[in-house]
Amino acid sequence: QVQLVESGGGLVQAGGSLRLSCAASGSTFSIDVWSWYRQAPGKQRDFIARITSGGSTNYADSVKGRFTISRDNAKNTVYLQMNSLKPEDTAIYYCNADAYVGLVAFSARNYWGQGTQVTVSE
Repeated sequence: QVQLVESGGGLVQAGGSLRLSCAASGSTFSIDVWSWYRQAPGKQRDFIARITSGGSTNYADSVKGRFTISRDNAKNTVYLQMNSLKPEDTAIYYCNADAYVGLVAFSARNYWGQGTQVTVSE
């Protein structure tokens, strides 16, 4: 099994930057696709960024040009660099991974982190 733990959230002023990290741990596994989602109080959880094993990325329109997703396969970690933050970026941010688990795996399983709070003040 795989456990995902986010870090790097906090309070920042509008226009500032934060870098979120999400590290995977557990038994033998390989991460295929990493994603980031966010959820504000009373709202649905929204997709914001994804990176494939081949390095292809895609972003929600709301963050395109401001956020950058990257991965370090040696560290089993995904990052979300957030620049030019706006108050509307305030949310709990969740990482998500499709992972092949075990020495022999024929399909990926999906995992979620516990979330990290990002608050952007005006």
